[in-house]
Amino acid sequence: MDPEALRKYSALHPKPAGLTLHYGTAGFRTKAEQLDHIVFRMGLLAILRSKAVTATIGIMVTASHNPEEDNGVKLVDPLGEMLHPSWEEYATQLANAEEQELQKVITEICQKAAVNLHKDASVFIGRDTRPSSEKLSQSVIDGIQVLGGQYHDYGLVTTPQLHYMVCCQNTQGQYGKATLEGYYEKLSKAFMELIKQSHCSGESQRHLKIDCANGIGALKLSEMKPYFPQEVLIHIYNDGTKEKLNHLCGADFVKVHQKPPGGLDMKPNERCCSFDGDADRIVYYYKDTAGHFHLIDGDKIATLISIFLKELLAKVKQNFKMAVVQTAYANGNSTRYLQETLKVPVHCVKTGVKHLHHKAQEFDVGVYFEANGHGTVLFSKAAETKIRQLVKEEKDDEKREAAKMLENMIDLINQTVGDAVSDMLVIEAILALKGLTVQQWDALYSDLPNRLLKVQVADRRVIDTTDAERRALTPPGLQEKIDALVKKYKLSRAFVRPSGTEDVVRIYAEADTQENADALAHEVSLAVFHLAGGKGAPPQP
Repeated sequence: MDPEALRKYSALHPKPAGLTLHYGTAGFRTKAEQLDHIVFRMGLLAILRSKAVTATIGIMVTASHNPEEDNGVKLVDPLGEMLHPSWEEYATQLANAEEQELQKVITEICQKAAVNLHKDASVFIGRDTRPSSEKLSQSVIDGIQVLGGQYHDYGLVTTPQLHYMVCCQNTQGQYGKATLEGYYEKLSKAFMELIKQSHCSGESQRHLKIDCANGIGALKLSEMKPYFPQEVLIHIYNDGTKEKLNHLCGADFVKVHQKPPGGLDMKPNERCCSFDGDADRIVYYYKDTAGHFHLIDGDKIATLISIFLKELLAKVKQNFKMAVVQTAYANGNSTRYLQETLKVPVHCVKTGVKHLHHKAQEFDVGVYFEANGHGTVLFSKAAETKIRQLVKEEKDDEKREAAKMLENMIDLINQTVGDAVSDMLVIEAILALKGLTVQQWDALYSDLPNRLLKVQVADRRVIDTTDAERRALTPPGLQEKIDALVKKYKLSRAFVRPSGTEDVVRIYAEADTQENADALAHEVSLAVFHLAGGKGAPPQP
């Protein structure tokens, strides 16, 4: 390590006085103008991580569904998974170190993590379409070059595409080719193989309107269009040419406001979906003939995929263990349907993709989705090997056909992370194969009415939770108060949890009617305000 070069470059990316940021589930996220020193230092950290694990590491410059003026950065570990928790600590230390301490902090990380600075290092870089992203990824490159690492800049890619590239690179191409063409070819081939087996020729089945949140998803879907078969007619809206990223559109907007995005004209019973700003979340929706809006969120996506996979697994007659992993935000009726009707085990974990991903790895087939539309399916190595073997060797036609479908599902699903493009193709294939309309899919079960609220507090750390965030341990008296409020309403439940990124407490409530869900959420928000140090005026109903 060249101390002189480090000093010189660090001075070009100075840390604003008094700014402290934490590496959370989404990496670092804040106003774009506060991030220059952070991304430079994450370039440094990526090289250290790469040397520590002797593999290529990814760096993605994005703030996902946040407003256009924000930005962020996150690191991707060798198999396309999120950065290891112990290194999240190092990221936070490095980001917040004063200029003169940088060298010392790097040396400490090298000692703690047994990093050999003489080893080779390589980093893959990607960015979203925000105006600030290009300059920030240049700062990442500065950090990489200070520590003498190799890098490949993929430029504009979706977050899941970068995760995919990193995984391909570190599996020596076993997962696929580490190029955009490789990604498009792998997904489109698996998709075409799957829908070949569909018997429904209904033309209208194939029309899909997609709101791309004025983000990177529009660019990449357009690139992928030539790879799709003729019968797939995708219509791209909010493509970023006219409006601001995530402004009144995108998966997060649709899910939170329970209404269609701007810029997309919906006719009754048309199938529509929305990506978020970096295309790692997807939700579906439609309007019925009476003009009512129906949202099909991550819970219902997980249910559709589970029905399909469960049928195929039954046909191949292997003893594969399948489960669905959810968070406390999953709608109560989705959990009931999965457990009681489908008879699929359901596990609840803390909010945050890394917790879901980790739990899903315990099964042969682990389906996980957050209600917000972020999710995927993981297949164990053993299950994947067995399925591919059955395709080659199974004599029984029905078993072999089912194994072939499972093999195509394995190839179509981006197992590294939630991927809106891949998830959309999985959903479209399943709807075609099962001959389902969007209304029939929606009718599997009715969501319990629910409400999400947030309350600003002086310090979010006063709230501590347990039981996968479904119960509050502190402040004293809060959980008892919530329990008493919940008792007032039918089919109700409510929980509170601190935000991972800002000083707010998030509140979720569901009940038998929307009126009751709203009333319960409001009463719980008042309890949080009074018992957990609310800021400003008390919440209004």
